[in-house]
Amino acid sequence: MFKKILIANRGEIACRIARTCQRLGIAVAGVHSSADRDALHTAVIGESISLGGGSATESYLRIDAVIAAALRCGAQAIHPGYGFLAENPDFARAVEAAGLVFIGPTPEVIDRLGNKASAKAEARAAGVAVLGGGEQASADAEVVAGWARAQPLPVLLKPAAGGGGKGMHVVHQAGALAESIATAMREARSAFGDAALIVEPYVERGRHIEVQIAGDGQGTVIHLFERECTLQRRHQKLIEEAPAAPLPAGLREQMLADAVRLAQRLRYRGVGTVEFLVAGDRHWFLEVNPRLQVEHPVTEEVTGIDIVELMLRVAAGEGLTLTQADVRLHGHAVEARLCAEDAEHDFLPSTGKIVAVRFPGPGVRVETGVRAGSVVTPFYDSLLAKLIVHAGDRDAALDRLSLALAETEVLGVTTNGRFLQQLIALPQTRDASFHTRSVDEVLAGRAGSEAAPLRWLAAAAAWWLLDARHRGAGYGAWSALDVTGWQMHAGDDPVSTVPSLLLRDGKRLHEVRFGAPQPDGQLLVQVGEERVRLGLRAEAARWQLTIGDSVEQLAIARRDGSLFVQAQGLAFAFDAIDFLAQAAAAHVTSGELRTPLMGTILKIHAAVGDTVRAGDVVVTMESMKMEMKICAEHDGVLRILGVVAGQMVERGLLVGLVDAAA
Repeated sequence: MFKKILIANRGEIACRIARTCQRLGIAVAGVHSSADRDALHTAVIGESISLGGGSATESYLRIDAVIAAALRCGAQAIHPGYGFLAENPDFARAVEAAGLVFIGPTPEVIDRLGNKASAKAEARAAGVAVLGGGEQASADAEVVAGWARAQPLPVLLKPAAGGGGKGMHVVHQAGALAESIATAMREARSAFGDAALIVEPYVERGRHIEVQIAGDGQGTVIHLFERECTLQRRHQKLIEEAPAAPLPAGLREQMLADAVRLAQRLRYRGVGTVEFLVAGDRHWFLEVNPRLQVEHPVTEEVTGIDIVELMLRVAAGEGLTLTQADVRLHGHAVEARLCAEDAEHDFLPSTGKIVAVRFPGPGVRVETGVRAGSVVTPFYDSLLAKLIVHAGDRDAALDRLSLALAETEVLGVTTNGRFLQQLIALPQTRDASFHTRSVDEVLAGRAGSEAAPLRWLAAAAAWWLLDARHRGAGYGAWSALDVTGWQMHAGDDPVSTVPSLLLRDGKRLHEVRFGAPQPDGQLLVQVGEERVRLGLRAEAARWQLTIGDSVEQLAIARRDGSLFVQAQGLAFAFDAIDFLAQAAAAHVTSGELRTPLMGTILKIHAAVGDTVRAGDVVVTMESMKMEMKICAEHDGVLRILGVVAGQMVERGLLVGLVDAAA
């Protein structure tokens, strides 16, 4: 076995690999970008070497820097994790050329399987059913467009060099083809360092099933059964389970046999995943991921096999330490991907500093790369943590996962936690009648759209008051006495006539007035026209909200001008605006164009003086390997343009101003 390895990745997967290595007595070293200098994985691993700048291209995708780090720390082997260089055959060759061991398939097998186009040819040669198209790849936009026009719409554009759903785009209309190709190529180049795409027919209502395989490199291959990965959004998996939900008779056995036969043909070394598209009782080969999968923990939970350990032992020359007969299923496991994104606003990524985090206790496996104080940057994907549960059957596992999500608290960024709970509760999820478009069709547009409860708005306002007093900031005419404004009221009304605070809950803006704090700690808070008398006091790491006889535990935190409140699986973020600064906050309909989050400006679509219409794209930016468009809110003339292509921007930066048309 190895004495020391380098983990060439970041976040939760770097922490996960380190845990198995440490259990086996293998010393580990890690790597980090400038943006990840203080990340959790650097602390967990202990020894970490800087690779360069904040973006992936400046750091984690630098083959020379990764190999230099391994040689510098005395590692014998490199584990690539997933993403970044994990499926790059040039990296695997460079590792071997440096006298190190690549913990994964051989470079030749990655060449044949890591590229989606050649993988389809290999599957066809192995007698595995394959969808038409997709056996060629190109980084020439015109070539890709020609392939797409030669097929009936819709078609799917897929990066040839990567996985994980990144850079995949469905084209339903010919008019959208050129823009979709350009976007897919940019995203593919950013995520994998290769812009080449393939084009496939798009099956609208299929299921996504994958088979976990392991081989010794000498021709012996086993499977670790299958996983269900059908619940997706924009081709990014959200909920995964093992084994798959019920399948037609005989279909599981066919897919397991196909996966093993394909891997045997290539004398596969290490672990990998063979993915299939299922419709009715038919299945077609999709691709092979010749690496560790994000969702591997569910397979580990139902088989009791440490897949990372299996990878290490095969790479160290020990071969497979178990036979197919040794692999048995026990119960059902489900995983949810908790991501920093806003489900209510088209899953816009959320960036910033995590103020507080609390994960479920025993009985829930948590794989994470963040902690309180971690900064979610725009450089990488939005995954914060994976929650994995195991139970005796599928329904019990889904119930347990929903409860685990309700117990999870992440304050400082918006997450998809509530959306995942909604997804688990869908009848289509429960009876397995789902397909890969279910999320878009059933939940799109209404995800996480609950209005904040009045009591939580009032609690957030009371917390803001306590925090403001603690900070000792000046608050206008009443700052010498308090920040409530209560002493300025006229008549017998116990609440100030002048609002002290504005709370914005999505598109709703609430004026908040306070009464005088009472000796018993009670406070009268008016939100809009509604009044709540409450008590709020710190209790351990949380806050106890008392309203009458009702007592509730809340997690409350502040980051910059936002307040975050979370409890019972619900989470809300409010913009908190001092009423005296209301005029400065009136830009909501002023024509100002601001960046929704941190990122990089990709393209400018208009010039100062241009006439624009409501909905016209003025600026395109990128964050977390996703593109987003900043559009004019009304007709008018672009008077100010404050950014250039390639510029790094912070959240809320003014990029332009559109004067309303007369």
